Amino acid sequence: MTKIPSTAKAVIIGGGIVGCSTAYHLAKLGLTDTVLLERKKLTSGTTFHAAGLVGQLRANANITQLLGYSVDLYNRIEEETGLGTGWKMNGGLRLACSEERWIEVKRQATTGHSFGLEMELLTPKEAQELWPLMDVSDVIGAAFLPTDGQANPSDITQALARGARMAGAKIFEDTKVTDIEIDDGRIRAVITEHGRIECEKVICCAGQWTRDFAKRFGVNVPLVSLEHQYMVTEPIDGVLPNLPTLRDPDRLTYYKEEVGGLVMGGYEPNPVPWAVDGIPQGFHHTLLDSNFDHFEQLMELALGRVPALENAGIKTLTNGPESFTPDGNFIIGEAPELDNFFIGAGFNAFGIAAGGGAGMALAEWVHKGEPPFDLWAADIRRFGRPHFDTDWVRKRTVEAYGKHYTIAWPHGEHDSGRPLRKSPLYDTLAAQGACFGEKLGWERPNWFADASGGEVPKDEYSFDRQNWFEAVGREHSAAREAAVLFDQTSFAKFALKGPDAAAAMNWICANDVDRPTGTLVYTQMLNDRGGIECDLTVGRVARNEFYIVTGTGFATRDFGWISGNLPDGANCQLHDITSSRAVLSLMGPRARAILEKVTRDDVSNEGFGFGTIRTIAIAGCPVRALRVTYVGELGWELHLPVEYAQTVYSALMEAGAGHGLINAGYRAIESLRLEKGYLAWGADIGPDHTPLEAGLGWAVKLNRNIDFKGRTAAEAQRANGVKKLLACFTVDPAIVLLGRETIYRDGERVGWLSSGGYGYTVGKSIGYGYVRNPEGVDANYVNAGTYELEVATQRVPCEVTLLPLYDPKAERVKA
Repeated sequence: MTKIPSTAKAVIIGGGIVGCSTAYHLAKLGLTDTVLLERKKLTSGTTFHAAGLVGQLRANANITQLLGYSVDLYNRIEEETGLGTGWKMNGGLRLACSEERWIEVKRQATTGHSFGLEMELLTPKEAQELWPLMDVSDVIGAAFLPTDGQANPSDITQALARGARMAGAKIFEDTKVTDIEIDDGRIRAVITEHGRIECEKVICCAGQWTRDFAKRFGVNVPLVSLEHQYMVTEPIDGVLPNLPTLRDPDRLTYYKEEVGGLVMGGYEPNPVPWAVDGIPQGFHHTLLDSNFDHFEQLMELALGRVPALENAGIKTLTNGPESFTPDGNFIIGEAPELDNFFIGAGFNAFGIAAGGGAGMALAEWVHKGEPPFDLWAADIRRFGRPHFDTDWVRKRTVEAYGKHYTIAWPHGEHDSGRPLRKSPLYDTLAAQGACFGEKLGWERPNWFADASGGEVPKDEYSFDRQNWFEAVGREHSAAREAAVLFDQTSFAKFALKGPDAAAAMNWICANDVDRPTGTLVYTQMLNDRGGIECDLTVGRVARNEFYIVTGTGFATRDFGWISGNLPDGANCQLHDITSSRAVLSLMGPRARAILEKVTRDDVSNEGFGFGTIRTIAIAGCPVRALRVTYVGELGWELHLPVEYAQTVYSALMEAGAGHGLINAGYRAIESLRLEKGYLAWGADIGPDHTPLEAGLGWAVKLNRNIDFKGRTAAEAQRANGVKKLLACFTVDPAIVLLGRETIYRDGERVGWLSSGGYGYTVGKSIGYGYVRNPEGVDANYVNAGTYELEVATQRVPCEVTLLPLYDPKAERVKA
């Protein structure tokens, strides 16, 4: 065996497709001092038994872009390396066998158009002409994506490995990593059975072994192993080499051509977990025993679609364990627990489709310290406290696997592993008709059912207005006309303390937060490109202390961003205090009248102005009150020790009884914020969007002589103008907007909706999205166009505005 080097810039652990793709792309970026270590042979983990379908369309634009990059890479890698890959762009078909599924497929087609993919809708007969073996008697329609395809997983991985070597990377097989040397929180070296490699960065692409390996170093990677089966047939008459891949979600199955026969697999609703007590020692290049009894449910469904299978010879029934995640998306990025330790794992049986793009993204992340574009949907920082428990992860992952081919309903929720994290008011609100949703393990009221009106607090899914539409309308109206109380205990809450806290925060924050004690500031935190990494509220509660509030789902990410960007040597400490405080948000024009009945403190506009934070007393409780709003009405967020939650809640509800105060949930918040033009991080804003593009330039301290992270990029953009601008679109209220609908300006595609919903006060469906133009965009350009939205492949006229649809002005919000 060739002697391993003693030093390297980066070490990749794992020689599957993702590891080899990462090595290839790092070497192409000039990091030839890259070493890949595989404990056995390349592809011997799970890559060798992957089915090899390559589809591109996902619900997220950037994940779709990443998969599209895989296709571009697979189109050229064979010529570059001289190794065959089995890649062919034979297109992909997706069937619909119910009206609801057909609506989903049409919405997926529109999503494809939004993201630049040509996705054609076909009649059953047209679909059968592309796939003659199938029975289409139950098919309503189909979609065809001509740039989808298939590959031989082992061959394409070997081609990437050769490309990596050609570019200068070194690959060592039969080299097991036994440890990582870490000193004072910094990676120093990788220890192998053949020696030590001093290095700065480690990229763990170890597939289903990643969770246990990373756990040794304090890194949490929420994935588990499940059995996944597919069969390979003998040659079948009529199966031609150019046969498209086929996905038949109503029958839970997929197909591809292989040597004149078919590969058929699927996603059963009751998957079988594997290695519950740990992966067997030495397991590699090994398949599990075929489970014909378990596969029978898929076979019966497949026979109804492809009758020729009944008489086809079966070569193999492959049963290979693969890693799956709780939300069905892969895991990528730098671990929040350990600097310079990167993860690329948990690919949910679409690792071949994602491998090319994931390797590119990981390489960029390692090389430049950030991904090439926003990958929040797959970012390891999307996980949090619930995901440390493997049993919980497995329970949720089994549910996600079983839903792989079920209809992806709007506003859909998972059921497993619930309830987990509960507000102190959970039981009280449940008794009052709360229908809960879940985010990062937290139970949160989405809406409240009126039992006297026969409503049941349970979502009934559809692509039309769902059963909660009227209930949310009541809550919305109460917020606009009287008052509502939201339980927002799940907010992530941090405290930054220390002599350098003010200077550190003012460096990280785009807005000026170095203001007098008692000031509350809405701000973004920017990357060096000016993109929005965090969107949060910062209150100065003491000379050397700040109280930071951000969204539930961003707890891990935002904590990591703040702690990771504190200036070197800054004397301040960041603490996560989320679990210590409950939050009740009192909102609406009657909010002050209600608050005045429960506190002796001055809550008049003169005594407690907008954008301030103070401690007041309510029912014997010291309450940190924040004068702020995300719904466009007068209101306060009331932050209090959790043990007082029930007492304060009861006092507020009693005081509000004569003012029309009612409970309200997160679906009302969504409707209210859309009307007011407030934005949601992860949808309307994120690392690929700047404050100037999003209409948030007023929250950036460019007119003050204060340096901050991202200032140079923001100044350049202010000088040169923007190439996209966020706008609000409205359509007929009968049209349901969900996000990802295509925006057309004067007949040309210019973007897609980042979020969508309904405004009960304005009586319109509302969407937000960026109008793009490579030559530049300003308000005049936006307002000069005539617009349409494509909704489920149908274009509908719409109105555009850059102003809030609803604005109660100072007399209500700031009075």
